[in-house]
Amino acid sequence: MATTSDIRKGLCIRYNNDIYKIVEFLHVKPGKGPAFVRTKLKSVTSGKVLDNTFSAGHKIEDVRVETRSYQFLYSDGETYHFMNTDDYNQIALQESALDSPELLKEGEVVTIMFNTEDNMPLVVEMPASVILEVTQTEPGVKGNTATNATKPATVETGARINVPLFINEGDRIRIDTEKGAYMERAKE
Repeated sequence: MATTSDIRKGLCIRYNNDIYKIVEFLHVKPGKGPAFVRTKLKSVTSGKVLDNTFSAGHKIEDVRVETRSYQFLYSDGETYHFMNTDDYNQIALQESALDSPELLKEGEVVTIMFNTEDNMPLVVEMPASVILEVTQTEPGVKGNTATNATKPATVETGARINVPLFINEGDRIRIDTEKGAYMERAKE
């Protein structure tokens, strides 16, 4: 059993007969009244996100997890296939287990959390950023750079993100997987 002081991003807890991963949290200590922890929880079974507030010192049941590295092989519709980088065993997961499947490129190495009690995969953690090639974007208009102007671009996985005007087709860019936003042009 853990308490609210043990809450951190990525922690898996058992709540309302389901397993949730903590996506965001904020410890709040108001001037009057007791402290509390405001959290955003994501169900690892259904993908549903809910906001919850725990009072300070509240007992929470944490789920012991084990992490393993897997390489993304391919997807066929809603099913994504991964291979363990250590023993080459393959597993198939539903799209709801992934946070940002549109940024997943074949060959990408991800971390998969498993419940140690029943060895079931809980959640797929993407790397902090991925490097993808821009396959389609409009050319930037010269002189339209007075502010942080952006334009839509399609990357090799099919995802659409906003990029600065100086990015052209064929450029490789680094994308933040958590926000799905452009970070920088990739250094070759």
